[in-house]
Amino acid sequence: MINNPTRAKNKLRLKDKLAIAATTLIGSGITGAIANEQTDDEWNFSASLLTYSEVDRVSAVEAIFDAETTIDTTGNLNIKFVLDSLTGASANGAIAQNTVQTFSRPSGNGQYDIAAGTTPLDDTFRDTRLQLNVSWSDLINPESDYRYTLGTNVSREFDFQSLSLNAELAKDFNQKNTTISGGFSVASEEYNPKGGIPIAFTSMSIRNNFATEDLFDAAFASTRGESSDTITSGELLLGWTQVVNRSTIMQFNYGYSDKSGYLSDPFKIISLVNTQGITQDYLYENRPDTRTQHSLFGLIKKHLNDSIIDFSYRFTSDDWEIDTHTLDFHWKLFSGGGSFWEPHFRYYQQSAANFYTPYLVEEEIDQGENLPEFASADYRVGEMASYTLGLKYGFQMDNGHRAEIRLEYYKQAPTANGPERVGGLDGLDLYEELDAVFLQMNYYF
Repeated sequence: MINNPTRAKNKLRLKDKLAIAATTLIGSGITGAIANEQTDDEWNFSASLLTYSEVDRVSAVEAIFDAETTIDTTGNLNIKFVLDSLTGASANGAIAQNTVQTFSRPSGNGQYDIAAGTTPLDDTFRDTRLQLNVSWSDLINPESDYRYTLGTNVSREFDFQSLSLNAELAKDFNQKNTTISGGFSVASEEYNPKGGIPIAFTSMSIRNNFATEDLFDAAFASTRGESSDTITSGELLLGWTQVVNRSTIMQFNYGYSDKSGYLSDPFKIISLVNTQGITQDYLYENRPDTRTQHSLFGLIKKHLNDSIIDFSYRFTSDDWEIDTHTLDFHWKLFSGGGSFWEPHFRYYQQSAANFYTPYLVEEEIDQGENLPEFASADYRVGEMASYTLGLKYGFQMDNGHRAEIRLEYYKQAPTANGPERVGGLDGLDLYEELDAVFLQMNYYF
């Protein structure tokens, strides 16, 4: 699921791959059904189309094509192509006001107005991403209980590109009822936004405030540093999967990740208001240049007479003081003839980063409380809760192929956890809720 579609870098992370692997194992093996064996050089394909639409905000279309084959009996090659496009309006971080507000485009080319009482959205948000994933998995030798996986991911967007490598080693014990695994991934990413990287806490230059275009261009250039910046990251994951009995399987993972580099969002600003709540300036945000995160994940999957219940819980905590809790529940109900219904419920809750603030107060800064070291008004690092309700239907076709369709409703509710409201902001929605709908179609052949 696209958790934050407005900057969706949806490369498949290592922990997601292991979770998917365990789910696949359970979904096929625990039912007692014998899957059709794939012979050497036989390719299996799948295609997926996902549409995502937020009310009055971002819309996304994502197409995925996946190809997989077995080589020399034990080797497995997987190739995946992803193409997605995002359009619409993205929140720029500023707060609503009782008057019309004017903002510059991130590139400095042009400006836009926001109506009174409305959350400021940049309606020129556009992005297209092309991604390629390739992975190879095999036994160390034909008699071995060790399986390794090597993979790479290349992703390219209009203003962002990334390259990652990953590796995993898994060993079976206890007549293949117990599997322990360890893996790592490394990634290098680069931002190169049009207009350059903004200097933290500099003021947004707005064309209307300057007598000539040359004066505006000079002011805009003074708010820019480098034309691009980078992020490097590493991730470690340890996993344990246990077949409890013929109908139950469990999985537990521990993950550690570390990022360093440019972790701010070059498109986000913060409103600087006076004690009457009237905006005096717009400042570019600044986040720490390092982030360390720990995660715990647990999953249990049980096969009942005509259904499979899947429940998982994930907890993450990082040094930005963002703690998250995710509960995920699937219930796959078989209805005969190879068809099934699968209700889905997901609940997500997070605390705010220690530098999150919906706005800054000018007088507090002028009275000696200088600008904080870090600050961001991006709701995605604020306190929030969200839930997803969905239903999937899958069926077997006459030609032996399979198809699925999934429809889900997503609601995100930010929480008022910033400073006490200053006068003049009463009646303005500073923590606007977000509603979205997913529709996904999968075809396996």
